[in-house]
Amino acid sequence: MNTALRGMAGETARLDRAAQTIAEAPAGAADPAESMLDMISAGIGFSANAAVFETGADLWQVLATIKRD
Repeated sequence: MNTALRGMAGETARLDRAAQTIAEAPAGAADPAESMLDMISAGIGFSANAAVFETGADLWQVLATIKRD
């Protein structure tokens, strides 16, 4: 679960960098497509890490239930 949390933090930082690049670009200076694709990719990566975290939490709950029985 810690790996998933680090992954989510990394994707959040990647999204922030891409958004900052788009926001600071002078008008007409460059094509923002690369930064937009990076933002989309960061969103997908974040979702994947969130799913891993959720699965880990579910498994942890199952293990806690088994230990109590």
